[in-house]
Amino acid sequence: MKTDTVTQIHITKAAKSKIKDVDFNNLNFGQEFSDHMLVCDYKDGQWETPKIVPYQPITLEPSAKIFHYGQSVFEGMKAYKDANDNVLLFRPMDNCKRLNISSKRLAIPELPEVYFMDGLTELLKLEKDWIPTSEGSALYIRPFIFASGQGFHASPANAYKFIIACAPSGPYFSGKVKVLIEETYSRSANGGVGFAKAGGNYAGQFYPTQLAKDKGYHQVIWTDDNTHEYIEEAGAMNVFARINDTLLTVPVSDRILDGITRKSVIEIAETEGIDVEIRKISVKELIEASQNGSLKELFGAGTAAVISPIASFGYRDQDYDLPVIENSYASLLKKRITDIQTNKAEDPFGWRFNV
Repeated sequence: MKTDTVTQIHITKAAKSKIKDVDFNNLNFGQEFSDHMLVCDYKDGQWETPKIVPYQPITLEPSAKIFHYGQSVFEGMKAYKDANDNVLLFRPMDNCKRLNISSKRLAIPELPEVYFMDGLTELLKLEKDWIPTSEGSALYIRPFIFASGQGFHASPANAYKFIIACAPSGPYFSGKVKVLIEETYSRSANGGVGFAKAGGNYAGQFYPTQLAKDKGYHQVIWTDDNTHEYIEEAGAMNVFARINDTLLTVPVSDRILDGITRKSVIEIAETEGIDVEIRKISVKELIEASQNGSLKELFGAGTAAVISPIASFGYRDQDYDLPVIENSYASLLKKRITDIQTNKAEDPFGWRFNV
């Protein structure tokens, strides 16, 4: 993967590392933060050269437009180390491209790819020791852009800030996941911003998700905004269902995120000889398949958890359990992806990126 080279990135190192204060054997997800972050400002109609500085608070005016009009987008990525201490990324250009797709939808100036890639590379070289190596762990990377320009007028800001911060993290999910099929609230709508990784998309999920948790579920499965007859996403993840030996997932649209893990699952499944169908999946079909025994698996796919198997789903006061099966597609696909990410297997797709 080749990009042009950005002007020399200025690095200000932290006076003292916090790394000795972190218990790498007991990492929660996204709770500890590394020593440095990358910062890049958009002013006077252009993005300035990125710089790396010690991780620190951000100072903003109360009139900063992020607080009032929600211009904010982000990405989620991970860095890994292989057995030879090489630092690896997984499909980083896809994250960069999607960040700009999201930015465009929210009228945020697109970031030059070279700023993203060179900035990220330099940051990871500096934070190499923060990458955990225990099973299921990684350095979680959060690139994000928000409106820093001031004003109460309802219009796009004239200044923005791009930041990359990192958090050494353990596994995202553990245990059996129980989900509720949502019929009242919607994650997104036609013509909206559901396909973008906009902060507001996730804020809007919290309330209905909490209602589901109050009923004993861990997450919700979102349905279409019009009829609530078709499943769309599982929490903040793309959703897959295995009916008999066919793997099903719904097509992306302006309501559904074009997940990088989703795309990887589809490509790997096809190379493994698994039949894949990308089409609408109705709630009725899911329930009937559960009742007649043809529903073998249900799982979410996303950066944080990679693949999260679903043990049961609820719908209209009834729960439907998924069978416990050996040699599941979920375990096979997760192993294929994580082996590529950590350089334990060949990468025939060209997804792995050496920092």
